[in-house]
Amino acid sequence: MQTTFDATQESQKPQTQESQYYTHGTPAERWERARMFFGAKDYAAAARVLAPLVEEVPEQTGPRLLLARAYYHSAQLRRAEAELRAIVERDPVEHYARLMLGRTLERQGRGEEAETHLRIASAFAGQFDES
Repeated sequence: MQTTFDATQESQKPQTQESQYYTHGTPAERWERARMFFGAKDYAAAARVLAPLVEEVPEQTGPRLLLARAYYHSAQLRRAEAELRAIVERDPVEHYARLMLGRTLERQGRGEEAETHLRIASAFAGQFDES
């Protein structure tokens, strides 16, 4: 496998052709590539494309949320949780991030902590528990 040198990286680490595939192109091209991987249910590949993209545009919710979903679906739950917490910290009323955070915590066996986020997500969606 050939390696090349990417001068734009601070670490100056050699990259394989495979890793260049995930980082090649404009942010918009990489966003579309990640969405294609996600749509094909190749969640690990989607995450490989999205992780560097999120580092480039940390203020954008869309790529970070899709990265969290890719981590969730590929059972990388701690990573999913970290991305979702970053979204919720920046935008506390982001309904879907709250819901995903609750589901992620549930999958980790942290039901009590999950319940808070799931209740908030339900309230944002207009679904109130009558009991």
